[in-house]
This record gives sequence, C-alpha cells and structure tokens, in this order.
Amino acid sequence: MSVSDFSLLLDAVSERQNRIQAYMFAEENGVKFSHQHLTDAVYSYLKAGGKSLRPAVLMFACGLVGGDEERALPAASTVELYHTFTLVHDDIIDRDELRRGVPTVHADFARRAKKELGYDDATAAHYGLAVAILAGDMQMGWAASLLTKIHTQYGVDATLALNLINDLFMRVQALLIEGETLDVALSEAPLDHVKESVVIDMLWKKTGVLYEFAGRAGAAIGLNQADLNDPQIRAISDFTGKCGTAFQMQDDILGVIGNESQLGKPVGSDIREGKRTLIVLGSMNNMTNPERKLLLRVLGNELATDSEVQEVIGLLRERGGINHAQSLSRQYLEEAITSIKDVPASEYKTLLESWAHYMIERQF
Repeated sequence: MSVSDFSLLLDAVSERQNRIQAYMFAEENGVKFSHQHLTDAVYSYLKAGGKSLRPAVLMFACGLVGGDEERALPAASTVELYHTFTLVHDDIIDRDELRRGVPTVHADFARRAKKELGYDDATAAHYGLAVAILAGDMQMGWAASLLTKIHTQYGVDATLALNLINDLFMRVQALLIEGETLDVALSEAPLDHVKESVVIDMLWKKTGVLYEFAGRAGAAIGLNQADLNDPQIRAISDFTGKCGTAFQMQDDILGVIGNESQLGKPVGSDIREGKRTLIVLGSMNNMTNPERKLLLRVLGNELATDSEVQEVIGLLRERGGINHAQSLSRQYLEEAITSIKDVPASEYKTLLESWAHYMIERQF
C-alpha cells in the first residue's frame, strides 16, 4: 500500500486527535501549576503533536462494536496522556535529546535552567532530569483522573470504569515497566546470550500491551461491558496488541533506516545505545568475523563516529537484519487480522484494518 492509500485513515486519526486535544486542554480537564516550568514540561510533548494512534484506535474499537465514540473520549485522552508520560521517562532512560522534532523534556529544561536560572552544567542537568520525572508523574496522575470521567461524565458502568483503571495502572503498567527494564538490561547483555523470543516479549511489553489496552478499553466502553474477558473484547484487544508489537518492530527498523527529519529523532541512536533489536539479531549470524567485531565495537558505543554507525547500518541491511524484522512484523500483522475476521464489515473495521497495515508500512 502507498502513503496515499492511508489518507482516509490519517484523516480519521487527525479528526480524533483534534477532539482529544480539545477535551484534554479544556479548563475543566487540564492541569496548571503556579510554577511555569512544570506547566510547560507537562504540556511539551502534547503540544508538539505526535500521531495519536493509540487514542484513535481506542475510539475506533468503541465504534466497531456499535458504541458511541463520544463516551470513550475520556479514556482516549487517558491513553494519550499515559503514553506521553512513558515517553518522557523513556527519553531520560535512553538519554535522548530529541522527540517529535523538539528537545526532550529533560534536555530542554537543563538548557532553560542554564539560560534562565544561571545554573552550572551539572546543576542544570540535574534540574532537567528532576523536572522531566515530575512532569511524567503528573501526566500519569492526570491520566488516571480523566479515566474516572467515563463514569462521572458519560455514565459508563462504574464497575467497568474501576476495572479499566485497575487494568491500566496495575497489569499494563507492571508489564510496561518490566518491558522497559528488559530493554535496559538487554542492552548490556552479551549478544550471543540474547534470544529472539525474549526481544519479542520485550517489544510486546514495551509497546504492544498499551495498544492492547486501547482495543480492550474501547470495545468494553462501546459494549458497556464490565467483564474485560468478554470474547468480543478479547478478540479486539488481541488484534490491537499484536499490531502494537508489529508497530514497535517497524519503529526499530525506522530507527536504523528512516528519515531523521520525518522521525523527529536521530537515526542510529539505537545502535549507540546498544539496543538488542531483532535487526541486530537477524543479521549477526550472517556476518563474517571482522564484521561481527565491527558490530560489537560500535553497538553501545556512545562515542562511535557517524561513519562507524553508517557502516554498521550498511551491514544490517546487507546481512538480512532489516528483512528479518520486516518479515516478523508482517507475520504479527497477519496473526492480528485473523483475530477480527469474524467481526462484521463496517467503516470502523475498514479503518482498523487500514491502521494495521499502516503500522508496518509507515515511514515515520
């Protein structure tokens, strides 16, 4: 499929994004502090844009089962805020300095601390980290508050609201944090000891599980069904979870071969950070000994030159790593599609199937 094939999907996502932002930023739903830096930090990534795929998928899932999307608006906003909180903290962990084409929160407020407060380098860096951690904490609290409004504002079953809150802030959060921890630990693990199954499990926990929740929450709200194990809900959440895992596989591919201006973050940063991706594992066995030595020398080396990183990227292409990861992402997509094969045809099913293909064919 070409980019133009996704125009209807992207228009639909954009329309939901506008509604979600209007809802989140409404005076009665938003947050504001007397400390301007904290306000700016909390809203930074939200105002920078982003795809808003997770909340749009939640609303599509609600419509898929015949529900009113409007009733899912607080939950969709919750997912957007929750995802944003994870990005703020993830950028600290990965020591990234760009996100969505703007400075990451910790990098931005380290800079502002030097410029506006006159702090020295070390104090400014610590200030930036502190502001980012606190901003992420507030976004998580804000997300929890909005999720209650599916009941208090839109009349969704109270037990369902409580079940979704418990699911997101216990099960999903535990899995997501475990995935993030695995990602950090794997970056230091000897390559020969890293199993592909463990990397795929990490990708699902880091990314797939929140997409799974989006499908589960949207379907449950659409049905007003408090039992999250309802077969219809499980089928849709299985679909969105597998697509979310495929999304992360494609994200890792784009992190190596994508366009930096479109991605809004440096290409090759995963190599400098030592990420044990499916791309690395899929190419390593096809490398000669000298090529492996180059890979091991550059992978995880923050001081690696741009030319060394580009040389490794070339190897990952030539030795089949990119093709291997693409093949796995397509496999997950095919498995996902079977989960909703019995769902009747509708505008929403078309949107979700288009979204599924977009997840592995997007270029940024």
